[in-house]
Amino acid sequence: MESIWKYPLEVSDVQTLVMPSSAEILAVQVQNGKPCLWARVDPDAPKTDRTIITHGTGHAVSEETGEYIGTYQLEEGQLVFHAFEAAGGGQP
Repeated sequence: MESIWKYPLEVSDVQTLVMPSSAEILAVQVQNGKPCLWARVDPDAPKTDRTIITHGTGHAVSEETGEYIGTYQLEEGQLVFHAFEAAGGGQP
């Protein structure tokens, strides 16, 4: 049976999340002042590394950045970040 899991995110350029291999990323939002990613997962699926890349508004974005996941804001909207998953889920 699938369920929805939350993954806290760091405010960093690149980070790796360990998720079930079939996880479907649903959203990125801020909860209690911390960025989080939510995904629909099969808890019994084998785990794999998924690379999340974060860019601030106005920062350069390379073609290898990957697929857009979502945007979140911190500091009452003064800081805006855009999250992507690296192509193939691995390192950019």
